[in-house]
Amino acid sequence: MRYNDWEPIYEEILKDFGFDRAKDDEAAKVASAIIASHKRKTGEKTVKQELEALITGKRVIICGNAPCLEHDIRGKEKEFDVLHFYREYVVIAADGATSVLLRNAIIPDIVCTDLDGPIPDIITANRLGSILVVHAHGDNIEMLKKVLPALNENVLCTTQSKPLHNVYNFGGFTDGDRCVFMAKEFGAHSIELIGFDFEDTQVTARKRKKLTWAKRLIGDIL
Repeated sequence: MRYNDWEPIYEEILKDFGFDRAKDDEAAKVASAIIASHKRKTGEKTVKQELEALITGKRVIICGNAPCLEHDIRGKEKEFDVLHFYREYVVIAADGATSVLLRNAIIPDIVCTDLDGPIPDIITANRLGSILVVHAHGDNIEMLKKVLPALNENVLCTTQSKPLHNVYNFGGFTDGDRCVFMAKEFGAHSIELIGFDFEDTQVTARKRKKLTWAKRLIGDIL
């Protein structure tokens, strides 16, 4: 998605939640500086190319972190064992879904996270081979400073504000819908969602508002 197309949606989100755009810009700059200074075997451009090669033309399954994820995985295992699960899909985890996948012996190919999920499991997935797409926003600047240097070279950073030379914006707001936008950006053949519950009543009012946005955004592009 072009930033010019995303920006009006982003402005709506800022207004709806009362977010500070300047803080989002600051977070993107912090992530950019850390990525630039952190010694890596491959650069961000190469990681982007790896994501594109991994996703383009492939069947993608995106795992949300709703309580139904475990049940949905069991349903998939009736179709495929774990080995065939890997062969059939590129597996993308939305933040905390990483823990559920690891518990079920599935290492996600990609994890999209704003670092408010289970950091030990996210780092473990990264060290086991998952590419981390780390989202920088105004509320996670300190976590970016703590976690980004601990990750290996399989990392790409995103922002919901104006992108920088090494911090990208594929569109999307929550971890779950950012997974979908990224899969669309890189030309997935098909996208299937499991572990998503947009009508979950067991969450806070703020989380329900985010789920409403996620449902809207995913509906707009799928």
